[in-house]
Amino acid sequence: MAVADRSAALKLVGGNGQISLGKRYAGRHVLVEETEPGVWIVRTATVIPDNESWLHEAAATSDLQAAMEWSTSHEPTDLDLSETLKRLGHGDA
Repeated sequence: MAVADRSAALKLVGGNGQISLGKRYAGRHVLVEETEPGVWIVRTATVIPDNESWLHEAAATSDLQAAMEWSTSHEPTDLDLSETLKRLGHGDA
């Protein structure tokens, strides 16, 4: 297992309670854990919206992979576009 290089930096908490982590982390989500008063662990995090979490389950991954494999071996066609739209519940095309 690789060990990451660790560094420490002295930061000043501004009057509004914020600290800057630098441009390297600009726009990133971070998880801040307070392990005891005055001791924080800050880790970068990836946030997955609740309505997209199903995409990260094994069954969805398998289904999506199968669909991608199918799509590479079947040329797209719109010969039956009206029928397809009806079947998908989009009314009359």
